[in-house]
Amino acid sequence: MRRAIEESMRAVTAEMVRKVYPKRDQWSHKGDSGRVLVIGGSRRYRGAPALVGLAALRTGADIAVIAAPESSADVVSSFSPNLITEPLEGDYINPDNVKRLLSIAENFDSVVIGNGMGRMSKSMDAVICFLKAVQKPCVIDGDGLHLLAGNKSVLRPGWIITPHAHEFYSLSGIKLTKSVEERMRHTEKFSGEFKATVLLKGHKDVISEGKASFINSTGNPYMTVGGTGDVLAGICGALLAMKLKAIDAAAAGAYLSGAAGDIAARRTSPGMLATDVIDRIPDAIRSVLD
Repeated sequence: MRRAIEESMRAVTAEMVRKVYPKRDQWSHKGDSGRVLVIGGSRRYRGAPALVGLAALRTGADIAVIAAPESSADVVSSFSPNLITEPLEGDYINPDNVKRLLSIAENFDSVVIGNGMGRMSKSMDAVICFLKAVQKPCVIDGDGLHLLAGNKSVLRPGWIITPHAHEFYSLSGIKLTKSVEERMRHTEKFSGEFKATVLLKGHKDVISEGKASFINSTGNPYMTVGGTGDVLAGICGALLAMKLKAIDAAAAGAYLSGAAGDIAARRTSPGMLATDVIDRIPDAIRSVLD
């Protein structure tokens, strides 16, 4: 059994990321490198979707639009002039927003949903209705994972979920130990059953699509600061928008997020912020491509 486990998982390397990261054509125009729609935010949590959008842009996506409740959309747009917002009616995302969200999503290459959304029952209903109908690759993160717990059947191939151990427990009922082999086994089983690619965050990230698994070792303890999960979701969303397969986007996303965090930590730890990680994403990409 142990040998089978070892043979089924591989380390994510810079060479692997180099092979999948898209090369940009000299005649590219706006939108060719991906359009990412971020759905999240609430009256209480306004920064999370902004972090997702900024991370997506730093990863190379051409456009990031934040669909957020009108109570927080203006605050989100104030984080950066590079972010575009689509205000939604209400203080929280709710079922009345779903029709408009589906219409907006038609013009995007990927969707990141759940960050800073809160856990209102109406938000849960809206997320499930949206996910049942949307036809785009999705990254589900943050509060979206908690809202997903009782509705795992909506997951599809080509989608990515990004839980940490506690969120994985909410999804699966399994309490994980620090054993990487055990984490891989449970992640692989969950992914195989529910079809989506799982990026289980931890000291060693485990990425699985149900058959083969990858282990990512970039990153450091300073990345426990709030917001770094939003950064990872934005990176994965950008890579999906660039037409990477979900397993490649998740593995490369984990590597680049951790590498950016390692570069940032050398300069700003122990007071590193999620925005420091975002600022170092281009450095992490260059370190892979050069």
